[in-house]
Amino acid sequence: MIDAIQSVGAFSTMKEAEGTSLIGSTALSLPNAAASAPQSQSFAEVLGNMTADAISSMKSAEGASLHAIRGEANTREVVDAVMSAEQSLQTAIAIRDKVVTAYLEIARMQI
Repeated sequence: MIDAIQSVGAFSTMKEAEGTSLIGSTALSLPNAAASAPQSQSFAEVLGNMTADAISSMKSAEGASLHAIRGEANTREVVDAVMSAEQSLQTAIAIRDKVVTAYLEIARMQI
């Protein structure tokens, strides 16, 4: 999910924290970087990819929980999967709230 956001350039600072150069990670920092940047995705495609990633994260967390109930999984794996799913869900909720707020603000505009 985060990879889809990074390809747009919204979270380029995360790449810097991972040890890569911030200058090479966004097309906004250099004027000539736009020519060498890969084909950009539409907003709908990015949201669709993020939704698919969130769903797969929740499914894997559910599967890990079922394996833990059967005694087949390590506790650490279950906690990691559940925390990842929770983070994906919180991100989805935050994006939904921002979209609803933007819609309501546009709806209040006078024509």
